[in-house]
Amino acid sequence: MIAVDAWHPADGLTLEPNALRAATELKHCLALTAGPGAGKTEMLAQRADFLLRTGSCRYPKRILAISFKVDASKNLKERVLRRCGLDLASRFDSYTFHAFAKRVIDRFRPILTGRDALDVDYKIGARRISQKQIEFGDLVPLAIQILKTSAIARNAIRQTYSDVFLDEFQDCTNLQYQLVKLAFQGTAIRLTAVGDTKQKIMGWAGALDGIFKTFAVDFKALPLNMYRNFRSKPRLLRMQNEIIRVLDPASVMPEEQLAGEEGEIFTMSFENSQLEADNLTELITAWINTEEIPPSEIAVLVSKQPDLCAEHLMAALERSKTPFRNEQQMQDISAEPAARLIVDYLSCLYGQQEPKAWIRLKNQLAPFADEDTQVLVHQNFERFIKAQRKRVTLPRPGDEPCLDWWNAACNFLDKIGIDTLVALSPDYESHARLEEVIQDVKTRIEEILNLEPDLPTALHRFSHDQTVRILTIHKSKGLEFDSVIVLGVEEQMFWGTQNDKRCAFFVGVSRAKRRLVLTASNFREKPSANPPNWKQHRTPHEEFFGYAMNL
Repeated sequence: MIAVDAWHPADGLTLEPNALRAATELKHCLALTAGPGAGKTEMLAQRADFLLRTGSCRYPKRILAISFKVDASKNLKERVLRRCGLDLASRFDSYTFHAFAKRVIDRFRPILTGRDALDVDYKIGARRISQKQIEFGDLVPLAIQILKTSAIARNAIRQTYSDVFLDEFQDCTNLQYQLVKLAFQGTAIRLTAVGDTKQKIMGWAGALDGIFKTFAVDFKALPLNMYRNFRSKPRLLRMQNEIIRVLDPASVMPEEQLAGEEGEIFTMSFENSQLEADNLTELITAWINTEEIPPSEIAVLVSKQPDLCAEHLMAALERSKTPFRNEQQMQDISAEPAARLIVDYLSCLYGQQEPKAWIRLKNQLAPFADEDTQVLVHQNFERFIKAQRKRVTLPRPGDEPCLDWWNAACNFLDKIGIDTLVALSPDYESHARLEEVIQDVKTRIEEILNLEPDLPTALHRFSHDQTVRILTIHKSKGLEFDSVIVLGVEEQMFWGTQNDKRCAFFVGVSRAKRRLVLTASNFREKPSANPPNWKQHRTPHEEFFGYAMNL
């Protein structure tokens, strides 16, 4: 533990004045707005480091972080671990809103009675079954009901945490905000709400207007703004600034922050979507093979429906044997901690050099044990995996995929035990949910092996460590990549009001750190799924292309 005045940002980072003030605030709740790439996640990680390292979050109190996406929740948890170390980071809980709501339900389930009563092994499914199953959308309302009904539940949560972080708060819905107020309003707990009003693309889900103003009043929060963009190079920043000039003139970035010629922006138009796919595949393979850009640093973003809009591109990437990952199919299962654990183990068992997987794997074994116990656990595991490696044989290219890989995975799960698995996520306290995730992992790996029979390559595709990511703009929030392609910048691809379209486009282009490519096709052939109302003749989005071409 160190004195408050002796604390400095971890890893020698320099924070702008408002970010430093936010990281070290001890008296007030905070309403912090910032632009894309301004370091919101890093500021929260530094704030966690400050609170834990200085004892401002006094043991055994914990810090709760609530995000809107599994990826963002996981990213923040990993960043805090890097900043604080394992011991302090063990007191940092990072959940999505729904995961937090489920934790409330699991902990205080007996409070629910009547038609809302649930069995201990209840599941989450497509429809509601009395006592046995609820829908995903029931999680937050049932958690609200528990907190409304039970002072014991409210007090238990309030006694657990000294600080609460609310990430991407501009997307908070009425129900989610009601949950926050029930749990924390009127207490001494410090809340830090962080977000970007120019990224509010969840209006369809009921996101509140003026949420930061409402929050500042309800929690007497100090409003702060972070301006500096740490992600994008100057050319990309200047393009973003022109969009900001239309969206929010008061937030235009000063010109001195945009100086420099670094960064690349390209616009590409094609006669049809097949030509677009072939050219983009050639471009992506050149980035990977010639420029040696890691595939995981390349993203293709579409406004909607990547299965349909990127069908030709995915087929072309498949033909060129360029590893890619369709996030619409894979994000949910691959983001599961148990999936990460299984894939990391199989990668270490069957792969040749997998240092990242090995480190992640070891960090999950006895994470809260003392140092001596961890050493013994790691030594025991190293002996186990060496013995297992002697038993397995990798197939040669063209051979049948390894037939015993799932047996090896099951042996590993038996070895580490149920307690280690349950510790990965509060969701796994329901053993039925854990079994469902494990089965989904097996099914998905088998699907990939049908396309890619080399097991280590298939595992990389599953985990996206070495794959190009294809995803919607909505799912890209909070992520960043060296090179970003926004595919289909066309009038027919962006829906909603003009301001909604601009906000979505802004989110997409601000994912790029160094290079941005915008494409449009005059003719986008109807996908094989034959969707109704598909418009084949397309019109490039004149305004959006204009931001790139008028710099």
